[in-house]
Amino acid sequence: MKASIVRVLLLGACLFAGAVSPASAADPRGVGANSGTVGIVSGGVEGTYVRIAADLAAVLDDGDALRVLPMLGKGSVQNLKDIVLLKGIDIGIVQSDVLAYAKRERLLPNLDRRVKYITKLYNEEMHILAAPDVTRIEDLAGRKVNFDVQGSGTHMTASLVFDMLGIKVEPQDNDQSLALEKLRRGEIAAMAYVAGKPTRLFRDLKAGDGLHFLSIPMSAALLDTYLPSRLTSADYEGLIKPGEQVDTVAVGAVMAVYGWERDLERHRKVARFVDAFFGKFDEFLKPPRHPKWKEVNLAADLPGWTRFEPAEQWLHREASGRTAMREPQPATLVSSPVPRGETAR
Repeated sequence: MKASIVRVLLLGACLFAGAVSPASAADPRGVGANSGTVGIVSGGVEGTYVRIAADLAAVLDDGDALRVLPMLGKGSVQNLKDIVLLKGIDIGIVQSDVLAYAKRERLLPNLDRRVKYITKLYNEEMHILAAPDVTRIEDLAGRKVNFDVQGSGTHMTASLVFDMLGIKVEPQDNDQSLALEKLRRGEIAAMAYVAGKPTRLFRDLKAGDGLHFLSIPMSAALLDTYLPSRLTSADYEGLIKPGEQVDTVAVGAVMAVYGWERDLERHRKVARFVDAFFGKFDEFLKPPRHPKWKEVNLAADLPGWTRFEPAEQWLHREASGRTAMREPQPATLVSSPVPRGETAR
């Protein structure tokens, strides 16, 4: 309930910023503030997405020139819809498999043209937290397993993974905080949660609580779509003993963006965001920023997606600049003779 109220308030603020009000039209300061505002829809209060969005705001905010407004979201499927349909949202953090899912389900028309990506962010691990009496994932057959709310990335991925494993469960649609309480009370057998490790939701759990993670057995079907990964005691020292690991799968997180036409102000605004984000990326690798930033490769390609043109151009300029620095310079550009065997710096 609290998260829903916060989301409504933040969404309202962003929608207000997305359109110039009559007062703003009469006040140049309001016009300037709106022209530099970028709305980013993230995830729930306990997830990694919202912390990534908060980092973006902390590092990139630059007065009226650029202001990042993070918003709580309801998962990858809904975030994708929000990017396409809501006026105040320019960017959203989603799972990499959501675009293929949306196309398959025909959720929105012309997605290839309307949704692009700025960069692949990091990998998110699938966590399956189970009750004490569940020892293997196969034991969940016929039992209640929380898949998160409808439209969330976890709900989408959990349904696909359990289907690929051939394990039929009774899916539940509770938000993650409520699901954890139900799991503690024994009302459900397990809960699935796709989030970058370590997720805050499970941070304070201890082995004495009786809850534990289940390993996901690898299969050819799973590895066609997802990456193999693992959870260790370094991620959850209260739940996993030193030297032990829990096998799982991971899916990529993506910074998705609406594919604005080049001559529109919204396109120019997001292009300024891209320049600031890429140009200051080293700042995201320092404390107190989320450790998941260290997994990001800005230039990584994302199969099935098209990169936002300003991001593609920035990466091309950066690559060209590095190539030029490595290439020998023409003698006519050297202001003073360089002794043989040495190079100009």
